[in-house]
Amino acid sequence: MTDWTHHSFPDHEVNLVFARGLAPDALVGRLRDLLREPLAHGVANGWTWAVHDMLSFEADDYELVDYVGISQGGGEIVVFVTEPCSAKAHGPDFSYYRDGRMVLHFSFEDVEQRVGENPDHLSAELLAANLIGPGADCGWGEGDGHDCSEHRDDDEERLVKTIADFFVLPSPPLAAKVVAR
Repeated sequence: MTDWTHHSFPDHEVNLVFARGLAPDALVGRLRDLLREPLAHGVANGWTWAVHDMLSFEADDYELVDYVGISQGGGEIVVFVTEPCSAKAHGPDFSYYRDGRMVLHFSFEDVEQRVGENPDHLSAELLAANLIGPGADCGWGEGDGHDCSEHRDDDEERLVKTIADFFVLPSPPLAAKVVAR
């Protein structure tokens, strides 16, 4: 998923977290409190960022991370779960949290199904990028030798770019402070 994490952490299923309004030490500390040791972290473009394992096998913790708790107290959190279930080939998902509330969440597999306090938070941008709405279909449809899954990577890249542009996220590659494990 994008150049942010693509092949950067072999043998890891990672989440990429961007935080605004949260100092780097605070984000790292809150992730550690949730048993998610950052594999790398840094600051860029006004955002603190961290990459961490989705699950904590060492602590037998297979639950999702409580980003609502991490964003409490005035922070904004943008999260990309890059491989929510790679064994089952599920696509990435995206969440946006602000002040301890989930504002928006959706799976890359079905951007039309958005949930959260404001599921339309990015709707205008997603519509303009033809990721939702009448222009979202590729136009070819299945059959006649066309396989819509062949352009899934392009759609995913366009989706990440739309999200990154909206939030003014730092562009990859991110300058990492690699954490010794």
